[in-house]
Amino acid sequence: MRKNSPEITKGIDWLLVVVYVVLVLTGITSIFAATYRDESILNGFLSFKTDYSKQLYYFAICAVLAVFILLTDSKFFTATANIFYFLGIVLLILVFPFHTDVKGTKSIIRFSGFQLQPAELCKVFVNLALAKYLSSMDLNFKKVRSQLIASALILLPAILSILQSETGLALVYFSFFLVLYREGLPSSVLVIGFAISLLVVLTLLIEQNTLAIILTAIAIVFIYLSRKEIRRNRAVFFTIVGIWAICVGVQRFAVPYFFSNVLKPYQVQRIYATVGKDYQVDESTLSEADLKKMEEKKKAGNYNVKQSKIAIGSGGIFGKGLLKGTQTKYDFVPEQRTDFIFCTIGEGFGFLGSVVLLGLYLFMLFRIVNIAERQRSVFSRVYAYGVASVFFFHVFINIGMTLGIVPVIGIPLPFMSYGGTALITFSVLLFILIRLDADRQMILR
Repeated sequence: MRKNSPEITKGIDWLLVVVYVVLVLTGITSIFAATYRDESILNGFLSFKTDYSKQLYYFAICAVLAVFILLTDSKFFTATANIFYFLGIVLLILVFPFHTDVKGTKSIIRFSGFQLQPAELCKVFVNLALAKYLSSMDLNFKKVRSQLIASALILLPAILSILQSETGLALVYFSFFLVLYREGLPSSVLVIGFAISLLVVLTLLIEQNTLAIILTAIAIVFIYLSRKEIRRNRAVFFTIVGIWAICVGVQRFAVPYFFSNVLKPYQVQRIYATVGKDYQVDESTLSEADLKKMEEKKKAGNYNVKQSKIAIGSGGIFGKGLLKGTQTKYDFVPEQRTDFIFCTIGEGFGFLGSVVLLGLYLFMLFRIVNIAERQRSVFSRVYAYGVASVFFFHVFINIGMTLGIVPVIGIPLPFMSYGGTALITFSVLLFILIRLDADRQMILR
């Protein structure tokens, strides 16, 4: 705990705190609009039986945690970063024997009426551990070994999350690679990652043999354009041929294997639906239960996005008003209090309300980046960029999901979606940053 209590508020970025409070209260209001069913409003908020009352209590818990974090010395987070990471991995492992199956996911531990999702909470621990590692005095991040260790810190919880059927949250961990890029990861790694992503999309859109011919033609063109360099250095030729072989291998073998053996059929269907194509599965390879589940997921995913678009579009410019949205009031949009909470904003407050909400998120993200750049400590800077990366990924994917421009992978909208673990995780992420920023003149390692 901090010794000089009168200095608690010194250096606190209160503007960021205000934006946080506005977003959380907007989220509670949206959950109220999506779930209110003519009960007494006062009793509804005090009962702890309605979703909006539970979210209000979770907010109260977050407020207590926020005060505790602001009372804590920043050195506490550097001293315990590795311990918290180890604790997070242990919690992720404990999920396997003690999990509760909730809507197809096996990532939740339930006890005494409370649910804990370690894959969500572990984002805080990964961010702290990554900041701790990258701020080591003897670290040379240009070395491949250092880059691999940092990547392992990110990938371990991601792999454990995938094994718990929590693919959406697992993808969030990859946002930390943006932090590695800021700290010196070669841009070629990001270029390669983008190129592979583009190749995967093209594999879904273009027939395999046709795409292989196109890739071959591109390689021939590059060889022709580089003929002078090839005469001087034969390695250029072998590099082009090697890249061509890798691309063809990815689209002919790696992508089909990943889609067939790693992803579940309904997840593949969602990805294909996002690019406007139907996924033809070999039904002989699936059990009757898997076929039924796949069909249910396909209908649910298509239905959810369709109803979400209708709800957002029906809001018009100014919206229908609080509690006046028919799509949300009559439960046409499933999961409208969690993954599809943005459609409640779109219907109730219209285009202008949606723009204001997006403006708040953009302001928060730019503010966090600005905070990151003014830190003297590498630990604080890395942690701040980690927070910005996680928030950006969640906002982009969640809102894109409700608009049908990205696959439905089921991740919450920060501070808005219903859920205690998610709200606590986002709040702790933000307030640790605020505490570190208040001590930005301090060198932390």
